[in-house]
Amino acid sequence: MLQGTVIGGCFDRHRHEEFLKFLRQIDRQTPPDRSLHLVVDNYATHKHPAVKSWLKRHARFHLHFTPTSSSWLNLVERWFGEITRKRIRRGSFKSVRDLIAAIEDFIRHHNENPKPFVWTKRVDQILEKVGHCKAKTVTPH
Repeated sequence: MLQGTVIGGCFDRHRHEEFLKFLRQIDRQTPPDRSLHLVVDNYATHKHPAVKSWLKRHARFHLHFTPTSSSWLNLVERWFGEITRKRIRRGSFKSVRDLIAAIEDFIRHHNENPKPFVWTKRVDQILEKVGHCKAKTVTPH
């Protein structure tokens, strides 16, 4: 069931260790009977052997990798646009700690009345556009 609730966190680094912490956070904050589908990019962190091992032990987690150079497919990008426009650009932060507090506050506020993002185009329309983009960017040899 899509609810639009955001599970988030800020980490000092972007390694497999932090990704595993985030996966464990998701595991704790979601009903155990739910199958979870995570859309992630092709960053090596998401494919690290320790992450693969963890995922094998947690079969309800399913990672879906976005094709390279196609982050526009990712609805998470829309959410990051929202937080950037509505909170980060409007704020003045004296420290990283202040920025993190603002991000966490935005997530809490969002989750008080969450709404899922909804695709506005059908899958066939999106795939057609992808086909047009590839045709324009591929250079013949």
